[in-house]
Amino acid sequence: MASGDSTKRRLTILGSTGSIGTNTLDVIDRLGGRDRFEVVALTGNGNIPLLAEQARRLGAELAVTADDNLYQDLKSALAGSGIAVAAGRSGLIEAAERDAGWVMAAIVGNAGLAPTLAAARRGADIALANKECLVSAGSLFIEAVKKGGGRLLPVDSEHNAIFQVLKNDQRHAVERIILTASGGPFRTKSLDEMRHVTAETARAHPNWSMGLKISIDSASMFNKALEMIEARHLFGLRPEQIEVIVHPQSVIHSMVGYSDGSVLAQLGCPDMRTAIGYALSYPNRCDLPVERLDFAKLSRLDFEAPDEVRFPALRLARRAMQSGGVQGAVLNGAKETALEAFIKGRVGFLAMAEIVEKVMDELADLPAAATMDDVFAADEKARKMAAGMIE
Repeated sequence: MASGDSTKRRLTILGSTGSIGTNTLDVIDRLGGRDRFEVVALTGNGNIPLLAEQARRLGAELAVTADDNLYQDLKSALAGSGIAVAAGRSGLIEAAERDAGWVMAAIVGNAGLAPTLAAARRGADIALANKECLVSAGSLFIEAVKKGGGRLLPVDSEHNAIFQVLKNDQRHAVERIILTASGGPFRTKSLDEMRHVTAETARAHPNWSMGLKISIDSASMFNKALEMIEARHLFGLRPEQIEVIVHPQSVIHSMVGYSDGSVLAQLGCPDMRTAIGYALSYPNRCDLPVERLDFAKLSRLDFEAPDEVRFPALRLARRAMQSGGVQGAVLNGAKETALEAFIKGRVGFLAMAEIVEKVMDELADLPAAATMDDVFAADEKARKMAAGMIE
């Protein structure tokens, strides 16, 4: 290694103050903390007190806030610590480019694209929790990972489950993958009931504790739609090989179906630290204080087909995969704009998918992306068009 104690593993966490980031730090603490790991850089957004506390506690070399306006606040919070401070897009990229062999990519949204790509290009192992890297820029991102020579380690519980049971020497025998979905808080609600839900009711996930936006995405099943697109790029599958099944208990995290009729599943109690720990210790397994699955106490495991009338996001994901090109970026950009409008009470819950479909109709003929600039351009067009429909 270029610097630091060569006996310690050097890590960077992009998005350390969010739910994935804080759980990553919890796993690091439980696996030895500063005795085993050297934290190179931490990045956050507006929660400066937490970011500064994390940086001081772990002895980070660099702390970055994505908000340029909060640079002085972070600098003051870390005064006298010897920890370098940066801000904005350039600061995020600086964090990603520093010499760390393992990078947690947990920045939410398109803001995570450039720094995660920078880490991939230099050959770091990427623990991927940012969806946009694959949804919006899948082919370009996979190519960057391959050229850089690092490993792509999925952190989403569903993709991590597939990663655990899909062996590289058996990829030729993969017939299908089955992503499980909890169904969210509106699994049994009628269309009429769903028309009147609010952001507060939509954020109440029955099984997972997550942030506001991802909880609402789960309630609309847009989160599962994005995971479908991610899975296609992560595992090199055809769109028709990707299935979704509603499994309310969230005990089976996903499954792989093989050509001999076998179906292998990864099971566990819902806890994102399991997937994070596996990505951090891969190819080994680590000891984690997560709840153990007690089969004797499992009264039942239920499964049902998703209702694409009430949850059209799944159909839109399939359309984006079939169309290819920048349609993933279009879907995501329009979805993000519609989601913001729903949170602010400007559109109804069901209107989000209607807006996304209209934008996809209008931008169906955009050419494929040759560069990241093409991806950002498609995303911007989708956002502007969606915003115009909302006004």
